[in-house]
Amino acid sequence: MAFKDRILFTHDTWSLTIVRVFLGLVIWPHGAQKLFGWFGGHGPAGFMDAFQQVSGLPGWLGWLVIVVEFIGAICLILGFWVRFWGLTILALFVGIVLTVHLPNGFFMNWGGNQAGEGYEYHLLIIGMAWALVVGGAGKLSVDQSMANQERKF
Repeated sequence: MAFKDRILFTHDTWSLTIVRVFLGLVIWPHGAQKLFGWFGGHGPAGFMDAFQQVSGLPGWLGWLVIVVEFIGAICLILGFWVRFWGLTILALFVGIVLTVHLPNGFFMNWGGNQAGEGYEYHLLIIGMAWALVVGGAGKLSVDQSMANQERKF
């Protein structure tokens, strides 16, 4: 099986479709906050300042975060290159946990009694992304259509 075929192949199941669409719907508003300042976000300038201050990483990596969260989420919803975008989201959220949330412990800061947010939410995102990397896009996806088209020729 060619590399392209392995990337596009997906199991013909609704469960992957549900995971992919909901992961995209959860991630996309975060990208929109960073890129456009929507949903109470601070836009690119505000995000870049916070990103560099909190993570200590170079600004160009902040732009990669925006691309993954905004464009990657749209691609997930559509089912386009799902394994690639799932892997980038997985890597992004592992990085977020390691650079920001690990010292805060496991639990979210529901009571406001810890220094920051824990990483439990991030583990859910990592698990969903991993499922897509392994299983593919599922039904009603561009990947499935492209894979089926390739098989016809």
